[in-house]
Amino acid sequence: MNRGGRDFFSLDTEGIRRTFDLNFLGTVLTTRVFTRGMVARGSGCVLNMASMGALTPLTQVGAYSAAKAAVANFTAWLAVHFAHTGVRVNALAPGFFMTEQLRFLHVDQVTGQPTPRSKKVMAHTPMGRYGVPEELVGGMIYLLSDASSFVTGITLPIDGGFSSYSI
Repeated sequence: MNRGGRDFFSLDTEGIRRTFDLNFLGTVLTTRVFTRGMVARGSGCVLNMASMGALTPLTQVGAYSAAKAAVANFTAWLAVHFAHTGVRVNALAPGFFMTEQLRFLHVDQVTGQPTPRSKKVMAHTPMGRYGVPEELVGGMIYLLSDASSFVTGITLPIDGGFSSYSI
């Protein structure tokens, strides 16, 4: 199936590899460095950054969604691995937040109007708007604080209801 001039058979293998290296391997390697001290101390919190694409594949970014699904799976696996060490491991799964990267994809650069993709996303976001980065803070504080001392291995969606919407 060809969408937007691309199909599965023409995906650039090197691009897929770079996407996985950045999003998944980058998470694994940095987690390995920082958790060594946490495990030695017997306490700490890891907060990985997954994505809405980890929970539901986003059609135009297959490699990204797959890499973020790997981050969510790694988060759950590592939480079990570290469960008896005093180190908790969780992740956030942001939905669509109006960042510069998203603006490039969701706002027509000439007209300033929403792109067709943007309209689809908003139609599937019950709150009917994009998030702003500051709206991730509450979930971050919760997962990094003692308020979540019995929470490990979850991926928390912060998405305006996107992951709950079904037609």
